[in-house]
Amino acid sequence: MRQIPMSPSGERSSAWRFWEAHTVIPYCHETTAVAVSPLPNMTTLRDNRIELVRASWKELTISINDVTLSDEGQYTCSLFTMPVKTSKAFLTVLGVPAKPEITGLSRPAQEGEDVTLTCTTSGSKPAADIRWFRNDKEVQGQKEVNATGRSFTVRSSVHLKVDRKDDGAAYTCVVEHVSLGSMPHQVTEVLEVHYPPQVQIVHSVIVPQEGQYFKLECVSKGNPLPEPVFWTKDGGELPDVERMIVEGRDLIITTLNKTDNGTYRCEASNILGTNRDEFTLYVYDPNALTQHGPDHALIGGVVAVVVFITLCFIIVLGRYLARHKGTYLTNEAKGAEDAPDADTAIINAEGNHAHAEEKKEYFI
Repeated sequence: MRQIPMSPSGERSSAWRFWEAHTVIPYCHETTAVAVSPLPNMTTLRDNRIELVRASWKELTISINDVTLSDEGQYTCSLFTMPVKTSKAFLTVLGVPAKPEITGLSRPAQEGEDVTLTCTTSGSKPAADIRWFRNDKEVQGQKEVNATGRSFTVRSSVHLKVDRKDDGAAYTCVVEHVSLGSMPHQVTEVLEVHYPPQVQIVHSVIVPQEGQYFKLECVSKGNPLPEPVFWTKDGGELPDVERMIVEGRDLIITTLNKTDNGTYRCEASNILGTNRDEFTLYVYDPNALTQHGPDHALIGGVVAVVVFITLCFIIVLGRYLARHKGTYLTNEAKGAEDAPDADTAIINAEGNHAHAEEKKEYFI
């Protein structure tokens, strides 16, 4: 409830702003006593929502309960004096948006299906704003505004091709409007997406050995959840049900032996399809693994010796080539140092080269 003054001292105008369902009390006030026409009868008021609160020779006050959009307009207060004193005010009524609704998903969607979610709110004035969020991240929607009488209907849609990552995702529509302040309307729709199974076998031991406890876990995901899962060995049933125990999605072999070698398959199904994964088991002899230990050390030692010998050979060969190249260059240039000109230097160098062919040096 709020009172709004209208002073008729001369012709004046003002503006008020309210929203629906509230109460507004316009009152007309004059600072000096004046003679006015008789006060209005209650029956002359528009409807029972409008009440005469106070009436005197200085003030006239009315109350409008449950304000609606139809109450918007110009209100005039007149004192019938000589001359007549008038004051005017324009009442603006804000339409409060209705709580939003999300449509477009009446059943679980299937992976790869195109889905359109539409959020609708009506009765806002001015038109409300709509924002979309996927979990906590804002996404863009396509907005549409339609006038319906004095108010507006606002729609916003998001289009998506759903996959298994959208299963359980929460899409929230938030309606913001000046009449709502910091408390916007919002509604949330949680997506349910159906998709075929995805299967993976996880083993508990990297190097399985005879006598060990061994477990294979069949990790299966899908919607609807694929239950139960089926285990087979080499294309047939499990051969030893006393040692091979199926607990839910797990296959447990209490004590491994060589007869357990083979290919194990886990298969899972739901209404959208079937998927499977395989694991090849080879059981090692723990004694054989111990005996093979020194062989690895021996191989490592042999490799180290070979690398050392190769490095020594490369060093010796490099030193030999360096000495041989230096002597060859020295003999070839001998005789050309004291030549008076280029031609003589070439002749002397050729002569020394011929002499060098006769006198050879050998390095051991």
